[in-house]
Amino acid sequence: MRGIHPEGLRPAPGSSHVTVVPAGPTASLSGRCPLDTVGRLVAEGDVLARTDQVVAHALRALAAAGAGPADVVRAVVHVRTQETATLGAVWQRLRDSALRPALTSAATLLGASALGHPGQLVEVDLTAALPAA
Repeated sequence: MRGIHPEGLRPAPGSSHVTVVPAGPTASLSGRCPLDTVGRLVAEGDVLARTDQVVAHALRALAAAGAGPADVVRAVVHVRTQETATLGAVWQRLRDSALRPALTSAATLLGASALGHPGQLVEVDLTAALPAA
């Protein structure tokens, strides 16, 4: 996979404007939510602790597909907030985690008014190019 930074576009801080994936299999992960093993949200009201749970789930799901964070070609992060400080804090927590390589491909950070589970604060959606067999 390779990132493209088109001339005339403002540099994307830490990510690519375009990620080109060679022909081959990909894995699309369902949105990773901060749930425990029985489906309850963890860390009531703590967006950063919930981000850590999402990272743990994403790493486990990537591994199950035979991939790792460096194989991610598209990352979309949803945060239930309209505050840029909260968005920035979640983005920094992800960049400080083992998922960091996933954020260097094409990546998007979104503020949302609601997510799928009542009280959910963060969700990460990933697509990975699977390594050649």
